[in-house]
Amino acid sequence: MTDASPAPIGLPLAGIKVVEFTHMVMGPTTGMVLADLGAEVIKIEPKEGDNTRRLVGSGSGYFAMYSRNKRSLALDMKDPQGKAIAHRLIAGADVVIENFRPGAMEALGFGYEALSKDNPGLIYCSDKGFLPGPYDHRTALDEIAQMMGGLAYMTGPPDRPLRAGASVIDVMGGLFGVVGVLAALQQRHATGRGQLVQSALFENCVFLVGQHMAQFAVTGQAAAPMPVRISAWAVYDQFETRSGERVFVGVVSDTQWKVFCEAFGLDDFAADPVLAKNNGRVAARDRVIPRVQALFAAMDKDELLAKLETLGLPFAPISRPEDLLEDPHLKASGGLLPLTLPDSGKTVDLPALPIEMAGRRFGVRHDLPRAGGDTRDILAEAGYDPAAIDALLDSGVVLEAEAAA
Repeated sequence: MTDASPAPIGLPLAGIKVVEFTHMVMGPTTGMVLADLGAEVIKIEPKEGDNTRRLVGSGSGYFAMYSRNKRSLALDMKDPQGKAIAHRLIAGADVVIENFRPGAMEALGFGYEALSKDNPGLIYCSDKGFLPGPYDHRTALDEIAQMMGGLAYMTGPPDRPLRAGASVIDVMGGLFGVVGVLAALQQRHATGRGQLVQSALFENCVFLVGQHMAQFAVTGQAAAPMPVRISAWAVYDQFETRSGERVFVGVVSDTQWKVFCEAFGLDDFAADPVLAKNNGRVAARDRVIPRVQALFAAMDKDELLAKLETLGLPFAPISRPEDLLEDPHLKASGGLLPLTLPDSGKTVDLPALPIEMAGRRFGVRHDLPRAGGDTRDILAEAGYDPAAIDALLDSGVVLEAEAAA
């Protein structure tokens, strides 16, 4: 009898070719996700390398986080020979990604209308600040979108708008770009044609605060900022333990409430008919919370966490980003990927794509590229012979990693 077990499944986007003209976070996120899923992604950088490589402060991790599984071609896009190289790569590509200011790619002759004439099946993803409309000429950044899109207002206390603590709008904008690309690839199966896909910071921020817009539409009352919101649940907050460390605990159903009261000796709460249903507990929060605070303040953090885990109640330690590098779940489940920083050679662990398919997480096929680190190979694959490649390198139209570093 032959073995009937199925053959291993390849990467979902194997065979898809992507040419990426991006910087910062939003566009690189789109390219990274497609690359993690198996697409061949060529990152076209200026001869001096993407400026994102040289950011400091809060931007110093952008390149490392969003550039894996890509290959780098360092190219002078203003030189006619450089443009010809880019056109040759795009002619054989399935997808182009760009996230430069409005009109920049068109000025270079690399807008969708121009490129689609030579490659009708091309899917062109523009990650922008705004979708077409009165604002589409504006330059936007993550923080700008958070401020005008309502997220900063909802995050900070009243009268103190506060951006979220990560580039959530940039990253979400990149992810919506991926959604559009995947939908366009599927549609191309039926039509044979590509299309322009646009994703935007402002509109995806508005989508994220849609629940608060809906709250106003449903109730007629504006949503309060998160620090002063009326929670949907009575026990849904941070609590201090005996050591002073804080833990977040949520009790979000009537069944969980019964389990919680029984486990922590809150017999009077369990017997109180007013507290039996969620809305009654929310109305009585001023009576419930002080008891819970006192209860948890008498417990050690580890003791409380262990008990909550045994009970199956929602809880979380308050972690810092650096704490996650040693998180046992992430380390055991393939949630962290080892990557080599191009400049220092240091190995770092960074988050994997938060998806599992067919029992497999997506890992690293290409380490973080040096600027121009794949120039010679990419040109050879595009049909340039060794003599032509040498001539291009000698002319300075393209650079290899050693010259670009």
